[in-house]
Formats: sequence, structure tokens, C-alpha cells
Amino acid sequence: MLIGQRYFIVAFFIGDYMKEYRTVEYESSDEFVEKKSRFIGYVKPVKTQQEAIDFINMIKSRHWDATHNVSAYVLRDNNIQRSSDDGEPSGTAGVPVLDVLLKEGLVDVCVVVTRYFGGVLLGAGGLIRAYSHGSKIAVEAGKIITMAPCKILSVSVDYSFYDRLNTIFKEFNANIESSEFADTVNITISIKEALVTQLQDKLTQQSNGKYFLTEIGEKFAKVSE
Repeated sequence: MLIGQRYFIVAFFIGDYMKEYRTVEYESSDEFVEKKSRFIGYVKPVKTQQEAIDFINMIKSRHWDATHNVSAYVLRDNNIQRSSDDGEPSGTAGVPVLDVLLKEGLVDVCVVVTRYFGGVLLGAGGLIRAYSHGSKIAVEAGKIITMAPCKILSVSVDYSFYDRLNTIFKEFNANIESSEFADTVNITISIKEALVTQLQDKLTQQSNGKYFLTEIGEKFAKVSE
């Protein structure tokens, strides 16, 4: 029974790990001033603890003269969650930054909120609101996206069908990975697995059976929500 139970746990974890997830698309930042204190929110997509730590250290090095560099990150791998108040009163900085990530359902993301003290005390409530806001604007600047298991497909079409093909791809929220313009137009796309059959049916219908998609791989890729 113990072996069977262990197998079930592993199988469940693998299945859960392959589901869609939300993260940020790119590294970015934004800032604001609250009662003369300057807050700068930084965000970066990361895959490992080391990537998160390296990002935090980079921001700390850049803002070595800041009063605080508060950080938090969440990783999909092993559901790791970490936060640091970096000298602010316990629970007023790192936890609010982390809470923004958790409420948005984000993973594989790291946020650092840098503060330059302006001489006016904010109090516990003020700090919580300020660091929450710093985390939120950083995440918004990084653009929240949904990643999902996708098939990588290729197709070659005549130039006369190219515009119609683009319209079909937009209808199914397919991402164009690459385009090659030679004697024909050769396009590689990524699309959610669940939509592949529908896309092929549409392509077959629109081209009167002339064009077919070829599967060449799979990966996690950005999809529309």
C-alpha cells in the first residue's frame, strides 16, 4: 500500500505541474513616491531559486544606498515561496510583496521593491500598503501572461493564402514562432493542445484540403486568457 500511495502522489504532482500557469512576460519596473519615500518595484520571470537570488542581489547592488530592498519570489518547482523584509518591521514588507504574487496566482516570478526613506514614517499600515502597491505596479509593468502546454506546428502555404492563414491563426490565438518567405511561406506556430484539431479542421475547410499542419514538437508557450 505504501508504494501505491507514493506512486499516486508522484503522479498527481506531475499532472499538476503540466497544467497552465500564470507568470510575467518580461523583466520590468515602475515606481511611485509615498510621503517623500521613493519606492521602485522590479519584477523578473525566473525558473530557479538561484535565478531569483541573482536578481535580488543585482537590484541590491544597483541600489546599494537604498534604505531597504524588500523581495519575494514564487516558483512552480516544488511550490517554493520566499520573502524578505530586509530590515523593515516584520510582516510589513516582504509578506505584502509576496501576497500580491499569490493573489494574482503567479509563479516563476521574483519581485524586489526598493525604498529610499524620505524622512516621514509610514507606520505599519502605511508600509503594508506601500510595499503591496510597489509589488503590484512591478507585476503590471512585467505584463501577466498565461503559459500552457502547446503543440509546435508548421505549415507551408502559397502567398495567395497567407493573409487568410493569418486570420485563421488569430481566430485560434496561435502564436507565430517564425516565418520564412521563400518559394512558399513557411510558418511555425505554437497553440494550445486542445485547439489543434479544431485549427486543422478550419484550415482544411478554408483551403479545400490543400494545406495540413505538421507537428514538430511541444513546449510551454504564452496563450491568450
